Amino acid sequence: MSDRTARPHRPPAADRVGPWALACALFLVGEGALRLFWIAGGRWAYTACDRTDLVDPAGGCGADRVETLPFWAGWGPLAVGVVLALVVVGAVRFPGRAATTGSWLAAALLLVTAFPLHLLFEVPAALAGRPSDWRDLGARLALLAGGILFTGLANASGPRRGPVTPGYRPVPRWTRRWAYVAVTLPVVGWAVPHGLWVLGVPFGISERELHDINNTLSTTTGVAITVVPPLAGLLALGLVQRWGQHIPRWVPGLGGRAVPRLLAVAPAGAVALTLVTYGVLSSVVFVGRLVAGDLPWSDLLDGWAVTATLLVFLGWGVALGVTTAGYALTTRSRQSSTT
Repeated sequence: MSDRTARPHRPPAADRVGPWALACALFLVGEGALRLFWIAGGRWAYTACDRTDLVDPAGGCGADRVETLPFWAGWGPLAVGVVLALVVVGAVRFPGRAATTGSWLAAALLLVTAFPLHLLFEVPAALAGRPSDWRDLGARLALLAGGILFTGLANASGPRRGPVTPGYRPVPRWTRRWAYVAVTLPVVGWAVPHGLWVLGVPFGISERELHDINNTLSTTTGVAITVVPPLAGLLALGLVQRWGQHIPRWVPGLGGRAVPRLLAVAPAGAVALTLVTYGVLSSVVFVGRLVAGDLPWSDLLDGWAVTATLLVFLGWGVALGVTTAGYALTTRSRQSSTT
C-alpha cells in the first residue's frame, strides 16, 4: 500500500482557517459599521436602558435623545475590533500556536462581554410578557455569535489531529461527580427558593422583598424564570453521558453520528466562564457595599437567600467548567495522532 493511500487526506491549514476567518471578518465589519453609525449620530439598535430601572425598554429607553455616545459604545469597541482584526489576519497568515492562543482570547473576550447568562432570564421573561430591552438582547446574541465564530477560528488554526477513533469513551469518575454538582446547584440554589417565592413563601427574604417580587413579576414570568435555568443546567449531563458523544439513533438523519467536539465544549465553556465571572464580580460588589456601609448587616441577614444566589452562580460555573474540561480531555484522548 502506498503512502498516499495509507494516510487520510487532511486539508491544508489555509483551507481550514479560511471559512472561519471570513465569518469572523464579516462579524467585525458588521459590528464596526454599527458603531460608526452610532458615532455619526444614528441610534438604530442602540440602547440607553439602565438594567436596574427599565423605562420603555422596547424603545431603547430614550436612546434617540442621547447626544454624547459613551466611549465603550463607540470608539472603544472600534479599537477592540481593530485588535481582533489583527488576530484574524494572524490566523490566516501564520496559523499555529500563537494564532490559536489569540483566537481563544478573542473568543473569551466576546463571550464574557456578551454575558449570555442574561439570556437565560431575560428571554423567558420576555416570552412570558414582561417588557424587555430587545436591543440589548440582540447585541448580546451578536456578541455570542462572534465568540462562537472566534472559537471555530481557534480550533481551525491549531494543530490538526488525526482521525477520531470510533466508539464511546466513558469520562472519568471525577468528571461525572462534578456534572451532578452542576445539575444539582441550579435546582437547589435557584429553582427551590424562586419557586417558594412564586408561591408566596418568604424563604430567606423579608416580607417586603417578597411583596416587591410579587408586584414586579407575574406568575407566568416567575415560573419561567424559575424553571428555565435548571432545565438548561440539565444539558451538563450530556458531557458525561453517551448522547454527549454520539447522537442518539432515534434522531432522524443524524442518529449514531459523533457529536462534534467543539459543539459541546464551546457552549459549555462559554456558560461556565460567564457564570464564574458573574459570581466573582457580583461578590466583589456585594462585599464592597458591606465595607462601605451601603448595605447594612441587618439587610444581609434578612435577605440571606439572595446573597446565597451569588455563591450558587459561582459554584455552578466552577462545576460546569471542571465538567467541560473533563469532557474535553476525554474526547481529545479519542483522537489518534498521525505521523
